[in-house]
Amino acid sequence: MTNYIGRFAPSPSGPLHFGSLIAALASYLRAHAEQGQWLLRMEDLDPPREVAGAANDILKTLDAYGLRWHGQVMYQSQRHQAYQDCIDELITSNQAYFCQCTRKQIQQAGGIYSGHCRALNHQDGSIRVINQAQIATFDDQIMGKVNVAADFASEDFIIKRRDGLFAYQLAVVLDDAEQGITEVVRGSDLLTSSCRQLSLFAMLGLDAPKWAHVPVASVEPGFKLSKQNHAPAIDINKPQASINAALAFLGQQKVDVDRVDIMLKQAVSQFDITRVPKQTEILI
Repeated sequence: MTNYIGRFAPSPSGPLHFGSLIAALASYLRAHAEQGQWLLRMEDLDPPREVAGAANDILKTLDAYGLRWHGQVMYQSQRHQAYQDCIDELITSNQAYFCQCTRKQIQQAGGIYSGHCRALNHQDGSIRVINQAQIATFDDQIMGKVNVAADFASEDFIIKRRDGLFAYQLAVVLDDAEQGITEVVRGSDLLTSSCRQLSLFAMLGLDAPKWAHVPVASVEPGFKLSKQNHAPAIDINKPQASINAALAFLGQQKVDVDRVDIMLKQAVSQFDITRVPKQTEILI
């Protein structure tokens, strides 16, 4: 094995659909083509959005598709203390603060948070990090040079929500660092989030991974397949057709229809990241 460590991090808000399979397969193929490890993380950070039994269903689906992970599954629900310890340190060192501005107020002010609460010394509300790094550009292994708007890149963003739930941006950075992830392969719907995560990696003094964002599957422009949009679950009884469809979506050569382990072995041997389409979405 090399030092490459990749990961797939689904949220248990419903079954895996074709869009999920694309991200899972892309990250799996990349990790195995690099003779590295492929880890699995369950992003069970938002209980109100979770569906009972979905986490186990996801594990069974990945197994049915031959997408077997290295080591133990990491569950974000078991990482709350690590997230809180980081927030406590940031507040103590005056690198984070409480904010009482509502989403409606921010939208009325133009949609980008102004830093209004930074000097007001609130003791409750959401918690925002003082964005000292303000990273606005990075190199993506698929998309090339990525730039985001300067006002977005410089915004003090939320790391703990008003309802007490930890924010995705904080959890994903701490978890990628904890697991030693060297490259993140995921959907392009998270493309701009990478700048915020890079900023947080820099502010926390952590090594950031490389990035490779694949197109998302959409039924119409701007309307991606998702659990929230009730995308149908992929078939666990006949996974071969879905595997070849996902390979085609990723610009890869199809493989011979056989047992899933044989299909994946062939797909790994043929995998070429330069063939992945350099676009943010593909209509299916």
